[in-house]
Amino acid sequence: MPATREGARGAVITGWGSALPEKVVTNHDLEKMFDTNHDWIVDRSGIHQRHVDGLTSALSIESGREALEMSGVDLADIDALVLATTTPDRAVPATASTVQEALGLRCGAFDLNAACSGWVYGLVTAHGLIAMGAEKVLLIGTDTLSSITDWTDRGTAILFGDGSGASVIEAVDGPGQLLGWDLDSDGSAEKYLYAERGGNLIMEGREVFRRAVRIMVDSATKSMKHAGVTSDDIALVVPHQANIRIISASMDRLGLPMDRASIVLDRTGNTSSASVPLALNDALDKGRINDGDLVLFVGFGAGMSAASAIVRWTTTAQEHTK
Repeated sequence: MPATREGARGAVITGWGSALPEKVVTNHDLEKMFDTNHDWIVDRSGIHQRHVDGLTSALSIESGREALEMSGVDLADIDALVLATTTPDRAVPATASTVQEALGLRCGAFDLNAACSGWVYGLVTAHGLIAMGAEKVLLIGTDTLSSITDWTDRGTAILFGDGSGASVIEAVDGPGQLLGWDLDSDGSAEKYLYAERGGNLIMEGREVFRRAVRIMVDSATKSMKHAGVTSDDIALVVPHQANIRIISASMDRLGLPMDRASIVLDRTGNTSSASVPLALNDALDKGRINDGDLVLFVGFGAGMSAASAIVRWTTTAQEHTK
């Protein structure tokens, strides 16, 4: 069952980090590139600007190093590096290997591609590794979608950006933070959002919107059921930052007000695998999450993938085991 098994060793997030490329493209910059305007973009997406021209390995190294330093873990104690990305530097090897070497880690390292659901897929994977005996896992979500965006296509160029978010996840005695989770995929919908090898993103926006709301709500509902909680119990939702209208419609169907969602897409655009950790890190840095709070992570992506997880937040592994 997609819930924490009784007696399974749990884990908690003890450090986090973020990285964004220096170059920023605003909506006003896009006005000079094709027929659009700032107000039209904001109304339809909620996005004001996006960071571009990043390299997946470089951003991952930056966010990963920040998370490791914050957690204070010994690098030798990291047992696995999981890099959620749909834009690796190269076809072979995994970009996780490049990041591993730069960070000075000696552990298992692999890429995980679940598109925009990637970080939540990675969160569940990290907890699975820890349940099987790993002590500490570095989870990174990074995408550089600007590299596969057609900058002459108004339908996609307004949406996508680059970024990275990282988390250190450590084993604890007892159940840990993760209370329930759901992973899903509907392969029949892959034709609505894809990029051929060497090509740019192709998206049927209306169909993606329609399916995204449905699959996000369905996944979130399953996770809450597995965790034995309801929407009323959720202190904060950290959704995939695809489009403000998708987030708003999903929150409404879950019976949750928008002020309980962490939103960063106005500054970052859709950063795919990075969007959930970037929104999580922003909420943590602003003090929006307190010990004991229930947090819902939920997202969707190409595939069409979906993923969600319920965690009861605890600040550190040491505090969790007191």
